[in-house]
Amino acid sequence: MKTSYREAMRDAIREAMQADPRVFLMGEDVGRYGGTYAVSKGLLDEFGPARIRDTPLSELGFVGVGIGAAIGGMRPIIEIMTVNFSLLALDQIVNTAASLRHMSGGQFSVPVVVRMATGAGRQLAAQHSHSLENWYAHIPGIRVLAPSTVADARGMLAPALADPDPVIIFEHVQLYNTTEDLDWPQPVDIDSARIRRTGSDISLIAYGGSVPKATAAAETLAGQGLDAEVVDLRVLRPLDTDLITRSVSKTHRAIVVDEGWRSGSLASEVMARIVETAFYELDAPPRRVCSAEVPVPYAKHLEQAAIPQVNTIVSTAWNVIGDR
Repeated sequence: MKTSYREAMRDAIREAMQADPRVFLMGEDVGRYGGTYAVSKGLLDEFGPARIRDTPLSELGFVGVGIGAAIGGMRPIIEIMTVNFSLLALDQIVNTAASLRHMSGGQFSVPVVVRMATGAGRQLAAQHSHSLENWYAHIPGIRVLAPSTVADARGMLAPALADPDPVIIFEHVQLYNTTEDLDWPQPVDIDSARIRRTGSDISLIAYGGSVPKATAAAETLAGQGLDAEVVDLRVLRPLDTDLITRSVSKTHRAIVVDEGWRSGSLASEVMARIVETAFYELDAPPRRVCSAEVPVPYAKHLEQAAIPQVNTIVSTAWNVIGDR
């Protein structure tokens, strides 16, 4: 049965709430409006305002409330409208949720899930087109997930809610309308990366909204005689260094695709780990395909020029092959 990424997230929330009365959803416009990206549409009628809670426009406030509820034994799912708004809650996420287990000597855990939309491509300009996954992947004490497939969108929430520590789930805005055949939800491992396409000539390493682009680039390259492997990081903290190393050790070349800005990007960390663990397996220097070092433009043609695209990944792959 064809299921959209949006519907998969909604089904995962519904299933979690049906299975555990401690689970509730809170955030701006999640109730009567149905969510900014319609993920929670219909859930208010089904579960009522006590469990689908519209909040004031104060990320610092309602994220703090969610953290407190988690400490008190509840299992909150907090929706932050877009990743840029999460900056208003950094103190709660970084200084409280991520550190409380350490600061309490293991006496307290914070089993909270924070969902947020991320990424560019919908002409939302510089205010709402950020890819800040690496900011959160930098912080010990939290798990960071970036589901790129409908199956992962459906299956990652349950193990995230079971995690005793905070989990952040990044949902790329360009994925909400994507569809896949999803007859029955399968258990999803939230510790490991995945190979989305096997190949022997070069590894294309990506996450979130960049995975479909890396896959499309691999198909284009296959038609040109180059066999590319696509690695979906999907778990950004902790990174699955072993799988990255195995892939690069097989293909001997690597490109990391990351919608974040190049400087200080997650791609930089992945490349550093490749050099640390597989340097002598490389036949060419690894490369990055990242967003241009500018605020994301509003104009569609400029926006598309600023973020990674399939043709850029393809041309970069051939440049890497030329470095033999």
